[in-house]
Amino acid sequence: MSTRRSVAFIGSECYPFVKTGGLGDVMYALPRALTKQNCDVKVILPRYKSIPWKWQEKMVYRGEFRMDLCADGRTFYVGIMEYVCDGVVYDFIDNEDFFGYGNPYTNLVDDIPRFCFFAKAALAALNYLDWIPDIIHCHDWQTALVPVYLRTLFAHTPVGNAKTMLTIHNLRFQGIYNIPTIKYWTNLPDYVFNKDALTQDWVNANLLKGGLYYCDMITTVSHTYAGEIQTPFFGEGLDAHLRYHSGKLRGIVNGIDCDLWNSATDNKLAAPYDIGNVLTEKKENKRALQEQLGLVQDDHMFVIGLISRLTDQKGLDLVNAIMPSIIDGNTQFVVLGTGDERYEGAFRYYEDTNKGIVCSNIMYDEGRAHRIYAGADALLVPSLFEPCGLTQLIAMRYGTIPIVRETGGLKDTVVPYNQYTNWGYGFTFDRYDSGLLLDAVNRAKTLYFTNRWRWDEMVQRDMDVDVSWENSAEQYRGLYMELKP
Repeated sequence: MSTRRSVAFIGSECYPFVKTGGLGDVMYALPRALTKQNCDVKVILPRYKSIPWKWQEKMVYRGEFRMDLCADGRTFYVGIMEYVCDGVVYDFIDNEDFFGYGNPYTNLVDDIPRFCFFAKAALAALNYLDWIPDIIHCHDWQTALVPVYLRTLFAHTPVGNAKTMLTIHNLRFQGIYNIPTIKYWTNLPDYVFNKDALTQDWVNANLLKGGLYYCDMITTVSHTYAGEIQTPFFGEGLDAHLRYHSGKLRGIVNGIDCDLWNSATDNKLAAPYDIGNVLTEKKENKRALQEQLGLVQDDHMFVIGLISRLTDQKGLDLVNAIMPSIIDGNTQFVVLGTGDERYEGAFRYYEDTNKGIVCSNIMYDEGRAHRIYAGADALLVPSLFEPCGLTQLIAMRYGTIPIVRETGGLKDTVVPYNQYTNWGYGFTFDRYDSGLLLDAVNRAKTLYFTNRWRWDEMVQRDMDVDVSWENSAEQYRGLYMELKP
């Protein structure tokens, strides 16, 4: 077997202990996939009060120490609690002052001190446990101070030999706060507060920006998004900084949990199916979906699904603009999600005026999501921007054809259908324009109604695509080797 690599993952959330979004899934799935590829993985997390007791009671005490943190010499207790599962070691940083209240993210006033403490405590804990990794893999702004601490206050300690990687899951959140407060809570040397590293707009410190400056490699969750964030439109104010550091920027698409999302073993479905019997069993799932949601029972309807947060980012203004054109007598539309009031209201209105044709589920229901993935013919993902996107990967695994905008991870994962070569995984459009979205929907319908065997081939082709974490883990492992040969 090739060289073993030791990796410490440091992040602010991880399923099943605490999860608010996609980051929690990555922190769970990627370490597990890496252990199968000859990596030694430790995940370091805050021990939030909100972690359910069934996990808390399994944690084993590994030690404690005092750590200096603030500019005035204030010190804090750091406890280490450990839990081991599936070959991954989870170390929880314990401190009542910082993690003994509320949810993982409350507001910046509380979150800034809490994550200044967490970043430093994670490094101090690695030294204390005498577990020095080859790579420290940090995630989003909450851990962006780790590379900064490592190259300054920890440079001459054992952990200072590690290389750092920082992954951007969502560039919108950067951890920006006034410089005096950050100076107080970190006691970092003055020289890191310069325009190239931590300082932004003279008066503020930007934690993510500092991490990007000091880390050895930056990754984000798709190849296309890595390019997009170097432009003003997607760059959230950091595009110039990212262009400057583009030499160490890479993109790797996330995977999905193929045990959780497996149409053959999914007990939430009316009729589980695999690539061999999808063409007959998908009809059963469509019928069951129509029945459950009160839609007209008709095998010949083209059913479009939309599973999403109902926000501008997800391209719902485009959907809103073309809804009247989508409803043409041979199409049904199913929405699942919650979000902005105006979109919730719009979709409720479309259901009220098109009973039996449109069903708007303004909620989040895990079982229903599974049944829509299985029962719909196509899934709509017309996002304005989408760093990676998981719904299109789940749809493909369930033999549901994605209709997506060519942005971020959507562009990297959905090969557009080409009628001349009869190849592709879905239907795409490029500019953010409702007419182009409608055109993509109509191309999908045309193939479905006039060339069903070609459509069916695409269904089976999509189910055959490898969307697992193994693929992504292999690429991450390659980057770890590049950082530390």
